Amino acid sequence: MSSAQQLQPVLDRIDADFDNSLARLFDLLRIKSISADPAFAEDCKKAADHLARDIATLGFATEVRPTAGHPAIVAKANGGGKGRPHVLFYGHYDVQPVDPLNLWHRPPFEPAVTDHADGRKIIVARGAEDDKGQLMTFVEACRAWKSVTGSLPVDITIIIEGEEEIGSKNFVPFLEKNKAELKADFALVCDTGMWDRNTPAITTSLRGLVYEEVWIKAANRDLHSGVFGGGAQNPIRVLTKILGGLFDDNNRITIPGFYDGVKDLPPDILAQWSKLNLTAETFLKPIGLSVPAGEKDRLLIEQLSSRPTCDVNGIIGGYTGEGSKTVIPAQASAKISFRLVVGQDPDKIRKAFRDYVTARLPKDCKAEFGDHSSAPAIALDWNTKPLAAARRALTDEWGKEAILMGCGASIPIVSDFKRTLGLDTVLVGFGLDDDNIHSPNEKYDLTSFHKGIRSWARILSAFADAPKG
Repeated sequence: MSSAQQLQPVLDRIDADFDNSLARLFDLLRIKSISADPAFAEDCKKAADHLARDIATLGFATEVRPTAGHPAIVAKANGGGKGRPHVLFYGHYDVQPVDPLNLWHRPPFEPAVTDHADGRKIIVARGAEDDKGQLMTFVEACRAWKSVTGSLPVDITIIIEGEEEIGSKNFVPFLEKNKAELKADFALVCDTGMWDRNTPAITTSLRGLVYEEVWIKAANRDLHSGVFGGGAQNPIRVLTKILGGLFDDNNRITIPGFYDGVKDLPPDILAQWSKLNLTAETFLKPIGLSVPAGEKDRLLIEQLSSRPTCDVNGIIGGYTGEGSKTVIPAQASAKISFRLVVGQDPDKIRKAFRDYVTARLPKDCKAEFGDHSSAPAIALDWNTKPLAAARRALTDEWGKEAILMGCGASIPIVSDFKRTLGLDTVLVGFGLDDDNIHSPNEKYDLTSFHKGIRSWARILSAFADAPKG
C-alpha cells in the first residue's frame, strides 16, 4: 500500500488522539528549559531527557549527547529500504527567559488552553510556539504514522538542541564532530510561521545578521557639566550624531558600500508578493503604528523580508538613575544590528560600519567595538522537489495555496546545515505574528498545533511519493 493510500487513516488517528498530543506538549512546556540562565541548566537537561524518552517510544534509536553546553538529542529511524528519502529534522527545546514576569496573565510554565480576544483557542506558555509546540507537531505526526502503519514513510533523523536561544555556539562544533552520521538528503526546520492563520507558508529566504557594539570614549572620567559643559566633548552627543547619520531622507542606509551586491526581487516574485496586499493598516496598526519606516520607494513586504536593515537596539550613557545628576559622561555605547540579504558579506558590512564610525569621530574621541553574532543570508531554490512536495501537502491540508515567502529574521542553523552538512533546508512552520514569542504571554494557536501535526503527516507522505532530487 502506498503512503498516499495510508494517509487518511493516519490523519484520522491524529484527530482521535489530539487530546493526548496536547497533554504530551503540556508535559514538555512545564519544564523550565531557559538556556540563557545557568540556574536552569538542570531543567535544560530534564527537557532533553524527557524528549529523548518520548521519541524513543516511537522506535527511534535515541541518545542524549553532551555538548560543551546544554545537551543535544539525536534520534534515528532508518532502514526502510534503498531509494527512500532521508530527512534531517531540527528543533530546539530551550526557551527564552520569562521576564518581565509581572506582565504574564498566568504562570509561564503552567500551560493552559484559553480563549483569545477574537474567540480563537490558544495554548499559552513559554515555549508554546518557540519551539516546543512547533517541534512537537513533527513528533506527533511521526507518532501517528507509527501507530497506524507500524513504520514511517521516509527515513528520519531528528536532532534537537538546547542552545538556539543563546546563539547555538556549541551546536555547530557538535554538527562538525558528528557530520558523518547526520547525512541526509535535505533538512527540515519547524521554527517559522504562516502567512496568516488560514494560509500556510514555506520560507524560502532568510536575512543574515551582523550584531555590533560600539563605545565612544572622550574624557578620562565623568565631568561636571557646569564646569566643563561647552568645552568638553560629550560622547552621547557624538554617538547620537553618528547614529542619526546612518539614514538619509529616503530611509536608505548611508554606510558606503552597504548595498553592494544587493539585488532587486525578480519581477514575477515581486508581482506575487504585491498580490498578498500587506499594508500598514494590517501589519502596523495592531502594534500602535501607522507609517512604514523603511525605504520609502519599497513595498512594506520588501522592507520586512527582502531588503537589508539597520536598527539601534540599545543606547547607554551618562546618568540613568532616579533624580538628576549633571554630568558629561566619559563614554556612551550602542548596540546595533544589521539584517542582511543575499549578496552582502557579513565581514564586509562589519568593517564598513566600523570605518563609518571611525571616520566621523571628532578629535579627543575614540571608538572601541565589540562584535557579537553574524550569519550570512540564505536564499533557497524554489524549484526543488522536496519544496514542491511540501507545498502541495500544505495546500491540501489548509485548503489554500501555500505561500512561498521571505523571512526578515535570521535562523543561522540553516546556513550551518548548508556549510557543515551540505544540506538544503525546507522551512515549514505554523507560528503567527501575534504569538508573542520572546515576550510575555507567548501563545500557539490550537489550530496551528492540530493542523500542524496533520500537515507534517501529509508532508512525510508527499516526500515518500516524490523521492530524492
